[in-house]
Amino acid sequence: MNRCLPSKPFASGGALCQNPATPQRGLYGENAVTSEEIGKLQAYFRRVFGNDLLQVRARPKKDDSCEVYKEDEFLGVIYKDEDDDYNFSMAILDVDLD
Repeated sequence: MNRCLPSKPFASGGALCQNPATPQRGLYGENAVTSEEIGKLQAYFRRVFGNDLLQVRARPKKDDSCEVYKEDEFLGVIYKDEDDDYNFSMAILDVDLD
């Protein structure tokens, strides 16, 4: 029996479905980011950017990614892909450049 998640429909109108017998690795089948990985990512960001104020935090409702902060300022999201690699995404608003 498949379980469909209509909250994430495809553009074609279908829904994302999963087989409940398959272990879920993330909310929608992606790899979940573990607390150990979050610690390693935080150490990496602090080392690369030379800033101990950087924090990597778990996301409240998603487990396939985590968030990067400088103190309480949100900087971006780190996504984990199916190959266990990471992608950091940071949006820069025009008002932030002033």
